[in-house]
Amino acid sequence: MMQEANLAQTPNRNHSFEPIHRLWKNHGELIAALTGGALTLVAYLLSLVSVPNIWLLYPLAYIIGGFFKAREGITDTVKTHQLNVELLMVTAAIGAACIGHWMEGAILIFIFALSGALETYSTAKSTNALSSLMELQPEVARLVTNNQEHIISVTTIQPGDTIHVMPGERIPADGVILKGETTVNEATMTGESVPVYKKKGTSLMAGTMNIDGSVFVRVTKKSHDSLFSKILELVQSAQKEKAPTQLFIERFERTYVKIVLLATAVMLFAPHFLFGWSWSDTIYRAMVLLVVASPCALVASTTPAVLSAVAYGARRGILIKGGVHLEQLATVKAIAFDKTGTMTKGSPEVVSFINCSGRDDKTFLAEIAAVENQSSHPLGTAIVTFAAKHSAAALPSASNIKVIPGFGVKGTVGETDYQIGKRQMMDRDALDQFTKENRSSEIDESQTLVYVATAGKVIGLFTLKDQIRESTVAAIEKLKKFGIHTIMLTGDHEKTAEAIQNESGVDSYIANCLPENKVIAIKKLSEHYGSVAMVGDGINDTPALAQASVGLAMGAGNDAALETADIVLMKNDLSKIAEAVRLSRKMSKIIKMNSTFALAMIAFLLAVNFLQFLTMPFGVIGHEGSTILVILNGLRLLRG
Repeated sequence: MMQEANLAQTPNRNHSFEPIHRLWKNHGELIAALTGGALTLVAYLLSLVSVPNIWLLYPLAYIIGGFFKAREGITDTVKTHQLNVELLMVTAAIGAACIGHWMEGAILIFIFALSGALETYSTAKSTNALSSLMELQPEVARLVTNNQEHIISVTTIQPGDTIHVMPGERIPADGVILKGETTVNEATMTGESVPVYKKKGTSLMAGTMNIDGSVFVRVTKKSHDSLFSKILELVQSAQKEKAPTQLFIERFERTYVKIVLLATAVMLFAPHFLFGWSWSDTIYRAMVLLVVASPCALVASTTPAVLSAVAYGARRGILIKGGVHLEQLATVKAIAFDKTGTMTKGSPEVVSFINCSGRDDKTFLAEIAAVENQSSHPLGTAIVTFAAKHSAAALPSASNIKVIPGFGVKGTVGETDYQIGKRQMMDRDALDQFTKENRSSEIDESQTLVYVATAGKVIGLFTLKDQIRESTVAAIEKLKKFGIHTIMLTGDHEKTAEAIQNESGVDSYIANCLPENKVIAIKKLSEHYGSVAMVGDGINDTPALAQASVGLAMGAGNDAALETADIVLMKNDLSKIAEAVRLSRKMSKIIKMNSTFALAMIAFLLAVNFLQFLTMPFGVIGHEGSTILVILNGLRLLRG
């Protein structure tokens, strides 16, 4: 017998450089900006001790620090045939160097490159928004042909095909049940926390979870036509839409660059012929104009304020993915909330129970919990949890457990046979008698009811409800003080939505909302209010989160929602929304203040330069001084 050889993998010489390559790929722009700034600082410090030829460090700072922005500016100009701020900054820095002010040009490049690197980090997050969604889409399905099952790709499924879906599997395509019954968790699509019973003839949605039944399904739609696929498309299309502020900035940049370059070109020649300036004075004034008119102060008026606000928010449990989102939040006039998992805790809890069994409450709860403990249904889990809180006794042994999908569970404890579930499981006369005897304990229709019966008699009732989060009411009250209208979007029926509205204080609600309905609702609200935010936690909320002016996700929510949202509430505290609104409005106020001051300073420096009162050193002091002032003003947001 031939001995099996052990093959050793030949070391890859490039493998040792992989970490460096990955580091440069992910953080190269920031590393280059910081390196350029460090070289500028070193050159300045060494110049103080009169080290010879130290100016040679400045060209190196220019090349390293400005590489990414220069490349971006050139590439964008070639594509759009439009000049941009990146090229203006590089030109201004070169102009400063041409008249001997290397350090000022290096500082301009450093500040602009650093802000650009940080902006890149905030925008890169959105590229991963679809990855979490795709993980929930099944890749294969069990196709049934001639009583034989074949594993095929989901993309090849055709309407009319029959597929087999086992318990614990995600449903691969929209369809109708041909055979079998089950309970389906549709939270990914509707947001409803309570699983839905499905029997022959009822429809199923792709991406939802089959819990406890084996069913044969007739496919009604191709994979790319399913509701799940539509969610992917909605997220993609909504993310491509740019915010109005972003569009305005892009238009302003093009106009500003053209004006500055045109003014510089005019200054290079016009004063010599019109006012008799010497060529040396004319060129000197043109270079001073190019330096003082560079948008360094304008960039600094925004970036430090944004970064400070984002840092403060992070310390307070508010993860903000970019300054544009925080700025947009300041303009929001209405906020829409998903219900399940956002305004509520997302799982049912027992709020009360009635015991007419003749046993004491602890024994009654223990026996019911013993039966429900054999079921994986969320309502059963809630009852077991409730019993554990109110009875320290160990659960008795239960036997003959039979789960009836969509209705409840049967089981035996000792010599007692129990039926636990919906009213449809109960004998009508026994249910009427129980209701008559317990009329004073009448339960609101918005609550979920689980009955207990034995020997043909209803002996108990559990009422369950998805509880409001502790922070919901306080959050709604704070938002109202800011003049923000609040709306609840939910897949629940009208009664449940009305009950939650009364309990939470939300201004209005829209019930029976599927994912596409939430997007339509956000669009209509945007038409009415102008700027609307959306708060959600699940995959069903991702299209609306992407469509809204600002999307906010709960930190414990679905990964897709976290990736799609612009702001994440890390501690699931809705009251942080009001704090984020306050922070955004303060940030917008400071940015407007800084921008006005920066533009006024540029106008002043341009005027005194044209009057020949401004020298290059004082021009740099005025320009960089205004930059430092707006930076310090923006840093005030570090304290909130």
